Amino acid sequence: MRSEFKYWNNHLPYQIGHKADVTVHPVPEMLNFASVDALVRELKPRVPVHCIRPQVLQQVAQWFLDNFPGDVLYAVKCNPEPAVLHHLSQAGIRHFDVTSLSEIKLISKFAPGGTAYFMHPVKSRDAIRKAYFDYGVRDFALDSKDELQKIIEETGSATDLNLHIRLALPKGVAAHDLSGKFGAHPDLTVELLQAADKIARQVGICFHVGSQCLHPDAYRRAIKLAAQVIARSGIEIDIFNLGGGFPAVYPGMTPPPMSRFMDAIKAGLAEDIKLPAHTKVRCEPGRALVAEAGSVLVNVELRKGDNLYINDGVYGSLFDAGILNMRYPAKLIRGNGSEHKTPYKGFKLYGPTCDTVDVMRGPYLLPEDTTEGDWIELGQLGAYCTTMRSKFNGFDEHMTVEVWDQPQMQMKDWQPRTDRRTIDKDNVPALNLLALQREAYETEMS
Repeated sequence: MRSEFKYWNNHLPYQIGHKADVTVHPVPEMLNFASVDALVRELKPRVPVHCIRPQVLQQVAQWFLDNFPGDVLYAVKCNPEPAVLHHLSQAGIRHFDVTSLSEIKLISKFAPGGTAYFMHPVKSRDAIRKAYFDYGVRDFALDSKDELQKIIEETGSATDLNLHIRLALPKGVAAHDLSGKFGAHPDLTVELLQAADKIARQVGICFHVGSQCLHPDAYRRAIKLAAQVIARSGIEIDIFNLGGGFPAVYPGMTPPPMSRFMDAIKAGLAEDIKLPAHTKVRCEPGRALVAEAGSVLVNVELRKGDNLYINDGVYGSLFDAGILNMRYPAKLIRGNGSEHKTPYKGFKLYGPTCDTVDVMRGPYLLPEDTTEGDWIELGQLGAYCTTMRSKFNGFDEHMTVEVWDQPQMQMKDWQPRTDRRTIDKDNVPALNLLALQREAYETEMS
């Protein structure tokens, strides 16, 4: 008797940009479980399972809406799952940072009342034209004169454009530096601001401090540079976009409280720049909004010593774990339902493909008797997980469900006063396990 899960479906109205006559699409039906343990007991899945936690999405979204001094845009690239878009929209996120026509289409289907902002600095002519005429998009980012000309031509010299000039920042200290590919030099940014001001309804400046930024002061330094550029341009800015980069917590990587990032931004806006009263301030969180709300359940197909061969990997949901060596918290769920009585040790994980780069080195702390048939829940995978999947070697089968237990790790800013982790009596307490993972990480890196 399936008493531990249910189905849900919603039919909601939708409007994107300035276009109201868009077909409404319901969010796909999805299995819904009380916990990941309940999921395993009920389904015993043999394919990777992406687990979404709606309550966490809503909790974190509400925190950003309450604490950021402006509009919050969700960076869709982090996780374009329809259910994620739905829950963020329900939580009050009405603005979406998109990088492609496909993402614009997703917003048009699954985010009621949402506005799409085409913040990729380099777009195809076809994407610009369709975004403007078919989907009502009016906001476009750029970092070159050629891109500005493309936007002018493909929108028919429209007079209702909102143009955002992407400013290049010096190489920073974020975990993943983004300074090399996009952004205009300050001198060029001045020219682009002046050129855009002659044709656009609104003109803005935007930048990105880098993904997984662990230093709040990085935003203040960026604000100071942007203030200098704006002053040189001699124009009044309508939109000031601080971009993304807001971090999530991972084993061995604990950011400062998110409130410190907000304090730095508010201080920068108050002390380091003089914006007109009408200027709209925006940010584009992605990872910070969704990382904690997702996890991936994998199955152990073989053990060789300290190596576990699982049914997901670098070409599936674990690209960052393999290529970037990101660490994720791990929780074992026994295939035979027995208790965890053995000590923990570090394991290396291998994905299902034939490629030797399909490896996640970890270490992943699990009971030392972990074996074939066991399940492992890898946490903090709400960002850059499903969106990275490929069909290499034919290992693209997976399922997506909703669960209502708490994530293995959370930023303190939105943690409730009481411990909301679901800790079964037969599991190692979550806090002790995370301490073991941090210790293993620090030992390996020393």
